[in-house]
Amino acid sequence: MTAGDVVTKPLSDLNLKKDPVPEVLASARAKPYDLTGMKRCPAIGAAIRNLDAVLGDDIDVARDDGNATISIGNIAKSVVGSFIPFGGVIRELSGANAQQRMWQEAIYAGSVRRAFLKGVGQQRGCAYPARAATAKDAAAVHAARDAAEAKAKRDKKDDKDARNDAKSAKKQPVKFESKPVVQRAQ
Repeated sequence: MTAGDVVTKPLSDLNLKKDPVPEVLASARAKPYDLTGMKRCPAIGAAIRNLDAVLGDDIDVARDDGNATISIGNIAKSVVGSFIPFGGVIRELSGANAQQRMWQEAIYAGSVRRAFLKGVGQQRGCAYPARAATAKDAAAVHAARDAAEAKAKRDKKDDKDARNDAKSAKKQPVKFESKPVVQRAQ
């Protein structure tokens, strides 16, 4: 949830801001149980990774941070939405509720498709992500993400330190030297 989401809440309530449903979710909604092109484990894993990219982590690797539904952003969005009088009626008349229902159906279909593909992968003996994650798989995913986050923080700190070094180098006074120069008359 960003400040932009809060600011654009009235636009989505009036159905002026319409985000298109990603193709992978639209496809999942149209054919949730289609196995075309899913003959091998790598193809199943790739399809699941595509769904993960849009839906986020599946329940088998998701971390419970304790604040899944309550956040400052969600509260702010709710407060901004409450300023619109007859917001529910406006959302219905503008088509915003229909847009929201379409998104909810697409997300649900994507989740169903991911679960179906993981079941197929599990039945075929595929490795994660083409099957449900074991505790070991989930730990490996979390460790890799933690390492990537730590590296990003270090890189960001290094970039900040480099910028600060450049700024301090600019702030150092320039040393001028004057030397007598004897010019000869011609």
